[in-house]
Amino acid sequence: MSDLKVLVVGAGGREHALAWALSRSARVGQVFVAPGNAGTEWPENPNATGLQPRAASQNVAISAEDIPALLKFAQHERIDLTVVGPEVPLSMGIVDAFQAAGLLIFGPTKAAAQLESSKAFAKTFMKQHGIPTAEYGAFTNFETAHAFVHDFGKPVVVKADGLAAGKGVIVCDDAAQAEDALRRIMLNNEFGAAGGMVIVEERLEGEELSMLAFCDGTTAVMMPPARDHKRVFDNDEGPNTGGMGAFADVGLTSLHLRIEIFEKVIEPTLAAMQAEGIPYTGVLYSGIMLTPNGIKVLEFNCRFGDPETQVILPTLVDTDIALLLLACVKHKLDLFQDKVHWFHGAAASVALTSPGYPGDYPKGLPISGLEAVPEDVIVFHAGTTTKDGQVVTNGGRVLNVTAMGDTLEEAVNRAYAGVEKIHFEGMHHRKDIGRAGVKQNGQ
Repeated sequence: MSDLKVLVVGAGGREHALAWALSRSARVGQVFVAPGNAGTEWPENPNATGLQPRAASQNVAISAEDIPALLKFAQHERIDLTVVGPEVPLSMGIVDAFQAAGLLIFGPTKAAAQLESSKAFAKTFMKQHGIPTAEYGAFTNFETAHAFVHDFGKPVVVKADGLAAGKGVIVCDDAAQAEDALRRIMLNNEFGAAGGMVIVEERLEGEELSMLAFCDGTTAVMMPPARDHKRVFDNDEGPNTGGMGAFADVGLTSLHLRIEIFEKVIEPTLAAMQAEGIPYTGVLYSGIMLTPNGIKVLEFNCRFGDPETQVILPTLVDTDIALLLLACVKHKLDLFQDKVHWFHGAAASVALTSPGYPGDYPKGLPISGLEAVPEDVIVFHAGTTTKDGQVVTNGGRVLNVTAMGDTLEEAVNRAYAGVEKIHFEGMHHRKDIGRAGVKQNGQ
């Protein structure tokens, strides 16, 4: 019975992927996306096949950060489940507000979301609870931070403590670069209030991994391992971005390693949050570095990753995601975890970005070719809108072109076949998304 009304909060590629996945649930009758984009509206399609959505999706002109308006809409429409995409409304307490009104909402409370909204909180938490992470110092004074960098004697990463849209992290090769990073964050206020405190931590070497888990406060179900590509140019060159693409593939890790991450990171984090009186419900995203000295947590995110969501959710097969998220919200994930199934292959997604991204970029560029994309490819809209009936660019990351395959190589090739059909002026994308993973897996 398709009776559930679901509200997805956010406007990017992650939110399109969430709306798409929820619309394919047998229990969902209507999806709303606030505020959504040009890709998050479609009519009901009860006879959907393949990768097509089924339930209708409709945009709602409410900002993701306008919590009173979102709450009023959810109450008026009798929304059965709200799913929060971005980190900012979580850090503002959207979950607390909805819970106080008796509404079901998927995501951590404001207190629990500190794992992402404050890197200093997260680092202190990890140190206190024995969760492996890099050596670090936290500073509000430039001179003190500067002295720490010069005394540390090793390459460092400088991070703005607060939320900076995925861009408040500066990787440094030497003390001079670290000093420049400190000046940019602490003296020039490049990231605004997010840089009121900085974290200076040891620069770790190794392969990065994104490990996400569904959580209900006490129980966790891990998702397939994923890896994103943050640098704007091929071969991981150029400035950091919010993500130029990603791939998900169980072959990225051994079963032993996934168990180790669960036992050393996910499980103790849930137990410690519960013990501290701030139980964690939602998606726990652990950014992991596989170092020569073992696994280390680079960061926690408190929501579905972007662009990881665009490759992970398509691999959730024969599983009703609406019921899965409700099981988390109702703290009954232990009763549902055996019903969570994943595709035994891989998925890859390529981000198409505006010219100039991650710096200044134009908006309003007409996009062509979307209707020519093969049926086995999904295009998730990230920064788009419509103008006079035409889909146009409206952000830095414009589209995520996603495909699956029995092997990562198949998934990558299908995604790029979709990319070839799409065009807008100055369109940029990396040409090596997932290629290292293909090489690593010997495909």
